[in-house]
Amino acid sequence: MDKQGPPGSFFREYRSPFVTRWAGENMLYIWSDEYKFRLWRKLWIALAESQRELGLDISSVAIEQLRERKDDIDLEAAASYEQRLRHDVMAHLRVYADQCPEARGIIHLGATSCFVADNAELVQIRESFRTLIPAITLACRQLADFAMEHRSLPCLGYTHYQPAQATTVGKRACLWIQDLLWDLGNMTAIADQMPFRSVKGTTGTQASFLKLFNGDAEKVRELERRVAAKMEFDRIYPVTGQTYPRKFDWQTLSALAGLAISTHKMAVDIRLLAGMKEVEEPFGQHQVGSSAMAYKRNPMRCERICALSRFLINNVQNASFTAADQWMERTLDDSANRRLSLAEGFLGADSIARLVANVTAGLVINDNVIRRRLLTELPFMATENILMEAVKTGGDRQKLHEKIRNHSMEAAKRVKEKDGANDLLERLQADPAFESVKDRFDELVDPQAFTGRAPEQVVEYLEETVLPFIDGMETGGSGDSLRV
Repeated sequence: MDKQGPPGSFFREYRSPFVTRWAGENMLYIWSDEYKFRLWRKLWIALAESQRELGLDISSVAIEQLRERKDDIDLEAAASYEQRLRHDVMAHLRVYADQCPEARGIIHLGATSCFVADNAELVQIRESFRTLIPAITLACRQLADFAMEHRSLPCLGYTHYQPAQATTVGKRACLWIQDLLWDLGNMTAIADQMPFRSVKGTTGTQASFLKLFNGDAEKVRELERRVAAKMEFDRIYPVTGQTYPRKFDWQTLSALAGLAISTHKMAVDIRLLAGMKEVEEPFGQHQVGSSAMAYKRNPMRCERICALSRFLINNVQNASFTAADQWMERTLDDSANRRLSLAEGFLGADSIARLVANVTAGLVINDNVIRRRLLTELPFMATENILMEAVKTGGDRQKLHEKIRNHSMEAAKRVKEKDGANDLLERLQADPAFESVKDRFDELVDPQAFTGRAPEQVVEYLEETVLPFIDGMETGGSGDSLRV
């Protein structure tokens, strides 16, 4: 194969589109090697500090060396070690020990590889949720403003994608908000309440640490509390095997899949409405919809939301199978899968959250199109009101019902087979059977009369549920806060 591009060019190698196109800088950094290896060193320092505080013979010089060299990560040396050792944690441990000779004998004391690998991943998961939450919160705030603005704008409602009763544009947006709030609640609960693995040893029994502290179980318990606190966790898994429970990964990816379900539903709604020219996503002044059809205004952001959402929904199966297939205290067939499913799951969720925040910031409403479409179907909806009022003035309910049925069939036939005009109201006004109410037709077919409590529901939902939930939550993040 003839490779194009200069030697060493990344154009000659596959690069994830999450890196080149979609994910944000914050999330890319969280799942970068640099952030992971910095976390490993922070964990080694936390372990050594806590062991010294609890009486182990670890010098202050050793601790100081670990702190001084914590940012000096020699990736080339680590890669060289890993090529020989076939073990990434041991490779980085050797490099750190080479850099800190006074600490060589005490780094990683009593720990297994999962001490750094699993605990670092838990930090990555927590910080990933904290990065997602502001973007989703922002989308909810923007949708709340949108819903309030259009709370009373009547539009045609659909069931089975067939015209149904009227609703309002704002009420429909509240359905999207409700799903996203559910996801926000799940993510916030996980981020705030997730336990830390801390120090558990090779099979979760803490035997190595009990040996180090000469059988003092309370010191072992205090050790895991101190290490967790230094990593800013106040909960610890009470029992583990060698790893933290892989079912937590399932819970994590399920929360991301929940976001994908919500955003896919919203994006599909917008795509369908865009096809009818009622609601459209933002469209750039110089944006090209099609290379062939210059007039097109494709909903490409919502289409991408749907595409990435399907990826996330399917990704949760990785965690399901991994958790179900963990043998006894641990098996390594989880490792390669999790390197993909966790990182790309959060990169996918971040890409979706950024898109949703963008789309909800600039939704375009075409009021005239919405009104015309509603008025096309409104005569059929209005017949029940017309019937009731005609009966009140002395009409025979059964005879009037039959006349409405016949006129409706003829009007529908004209809509489908002739010029598309719905002349049902004109037909009824011209029928002597409806003489008593024909002057009230404008009142009886006012679109606002068919939206029920939708406007009030919007106000009540936003004021009683949405705003109290998201008030005080952050709507922006700082990459600098992630630097370890």
